[in-house]
Amino acid sequence: MPFYKKLGNIPRKRHTAFRKEDESLYREQVMGTKGFSGIQSILYHHDAPTEIVKSELFADCHLEYEEQKDLCHRHFQTDFESNLGDAVSGRQFILGNDDLLIGVAKTTKSMDYYYRNSDGDELLFVHYGTGKIESMFGTITYEPGDYIVIPVGTIYRVVPNNEETKLLVIETISWITTPKRYRNEHGQLLEHSPFCERDIFGPEKLETFSEKGSFEVRTKSRGFLHSHFLSHHPMNVEGWDGYLYPWKINIRDFEPITGRIHMPPPIHQMFEGHNFVICSFVPRLYDYHPDAIPAPYYHSNVDSDEVLYYVEGNFMSRKGINEGSITLHPSGIPHGPHPGTIEASIGKKETLELAVMIDTFKPLKVVKQTNISEDFNYKYSWAPK
Repeated sequence: MPFYKKLGNIPRKRHTAFRKEDESLYREQVMGTKGFSGIQSILYHHDAPTEIVKSELFADCHLEYEEQKDLCHRHFQTDFESNLGDAVSGRQFILGNDDLLIGVAKTTKSMDYYYRNSDGDELLFVHYGTGKIESMFGTITYEPGDYIVIPVGTIYRVVPNNEETKLLVIETISWITTPKRYRNEHGQLLEHSPFCERDIFGPEKLETFSEKGSFEVRTKSRGFLHSHFLSHHPMNVEGWDGYLYPWKINIRDFEPITGRIHMPPPIHQMFEGHNFVICSFVPRLYDYHPDAIPAPYYHSNVDSDEVLYYVEGNFMSRKGINEGSITLHPSGIPHGPHPGTIEASIGKKETLELAVMIDTFKPLKVVKQTNISEDFNYKYSWAPK
């Protein structure tokens, strides 16, 4: 739900002549969504963004999914080696459906090419590490806990600092925005929203590169990765303005909603997209009714799959879960706290966990090609010992 932002130099009126010092024209690009009825930005390039000197098919991105197995809860452990590539080529996808892909990436490598996803928005959650994302809209620095929303079609690359970065990656075929119920008809966040505009940050600075050479932009579209070579730098934007650009918000700026008795999961919602929502579990005071049971009640996902990515802290309702664990609780069967955790929660004052939850309204499938290890005993972890 970005608000209006402007960086660099732009003309006073849109769609009018904007000239360089040598009197040649900057090349105006309108980048919008939903057929010019959604949010958009206008960028001014030193060279036309259509100037491609070489184009070729780079890779097939189609994923294979497991054949149907027994319906059960599953636990994936994401402690794999980080020598698998950069923040794009090193992505290890675990779950997916027609609406989104969910995976992780661990890397110390800077991308030596640029990338754009032309199928939908991406969300990168920084589990740990620091660095920057260089984009056509400018640079965003990142730190642990940052959610970074990258709009469809944005050219960018991830440059970690001299340390490992681990990302939870969500690729979509739609948009990612804030929940409608937290916004008024003008798009402003309301008083009962658990975060506000002060918590949202766009690109911090615009660096313009007008140099010539050979620059590769890998474009993901229609299940394939395409390699496009430009004779000019892809970050050649002199200025831009509008509502479409990468932005970030940190999970620690989410202010939890609490109540006298246990509140349902929608209070944790932070983002929404087509057929999915994303929630943040953060440190919060427990329910304050004298007889309250702070642990969540058992519940059935009648029409959604639930995925949890565990970030840090004491995961109050789960046993055998580590930082970086991913659990899948599919629709059709109930799930809830592990044995003993309900009783242990009574009388406790607060929870100190950080986790990201993704609920999808179409069933998720497990990716065959993943090298992520699985705890096959997780589905039996509720059984009496």
